[in-house]
Amino acid sequence: MKKVSLILTALVMSIASFAAPKAVKVNTAASSIAWYAEKVTGKHNGTVGISAGALNVNGNKLVGGNFTIDLKTIKALDITDPGYNQKFIGHITSGDFFEVEKFPSASFVITKIAGSQVTGNLTIKGITKSISFPAEISVKGGKVAAKATITIDRTDYNIQYGSKKFFDSIGDKAIMDDFKLVVSLISE
Repeated sequence: MKKVSLILTALVMSIASFAAPKAVKVNTAASSIAWYAEKVTGKHNGTVGISAGALNVNGNKLVGGNFTIDLKTIKALDITDPGYNQKFIGHITSGDFFEVEKFPSASFVITKIAGSQVTGNLTIKGITKSISFPAEISVKGGKVAAKATITIDRTDYNIQYGSKKFFDSIGDKAIMDDFKLVVSLISE
């Protein structure tokens, strides 16, 4: 009887170690995304909001998750003139860039985490591409804090305006194809 009890205990512990990951909600108020973009003659920076997300935790490890970027919340922080700021935001939310009226959100879904390297599917303007980047990830007591700087080639998502790849003679009006997102996710 003692042997059966020990076997059952070992079996229960073994099953418990393969428990399904627990999903924790992303705290959208505490999380943030900062963006940075450059052109030949300057640069711009701002923020964009996170509208939803969930992170999958297994023990003290992040094993998956997703988040949604609310493109209707794009702000430019470096342009202090209210009129020019409004014009700039109108332009980057237009069809020349993110086409926010048609595509009001973007999303990222984690497909793999290997050490500090995160791989996942980024969808912008209905186009999904796999991207990888290093991240700082901490899981303590079921709470997640993750931060990453992600470089994105906008032309992969059919954002061609001002790109030298598509407009050879654009000269100093060129806008760099790569932009950066600094993503900070905090779970509830």
